[in-house]
Amino acid sequence: MSLVDTDLSSLGGSEEVNLPPAPRPLHRLAAVRRMQGVSRRALARRLNVDVGVVKQQEEETSDLMLSTLYRWQQMLDVPISELLVDAEESLSAPVLKRARMVRLMKTALSIQERSSQESIRRMAQNLVAQLIEVMPELATVSAWHAVGQRRRLDEYGKAAERRLTSDVFRDYRD
Repeated sequence: MSLVDTDLSSLGGSEEVNLPPAPRPLHRLAAVRRMQGVSRRALARRLNVDVGVVKQQEEETSDLMLSTLYRWQQMLDVPISELLVDAEESLSAPVLKRARMVRLMKTALSIQERSSQESIRRMAQNLVAQLIEVMPELATVSAWHAVGQRRRLDEYGKAAERRLTSDVFRDYRD
């Protein structure tokens, strides 16, 4: 039961209670991230922050600095106006089209990688080539992840950032 649903007449007063209005959404980072097919984890790596920070920043009512919004804009490759809330409009047609094309490319690449039939792989390869012809920026898109997060060759995991003590190699010295 929320405060709004509480019956205050049992408290002996008949005064009307004015609750503060719910905070209005300031941005739609989460919606755009999902439309672009980017996971929180992948975005956190790109932004060089923890996943918890990304989750906190995605809350529609979080008041973010402009520099943070610009970093999101660069990582998601969308116009900054798409990240801001406009009460009456959904995502613009070009951004929706791009998000759909990215998802289609990911699916075609996944079929191409995972199919055991040569004819299916060839059709998927043709589809990938046609998608790149229509939208050249799709050449950098990777397939959907089967298990866990794949990393590009130029990325490294958090384990690579950890410092190791000399005790780790103690057993191998002998």
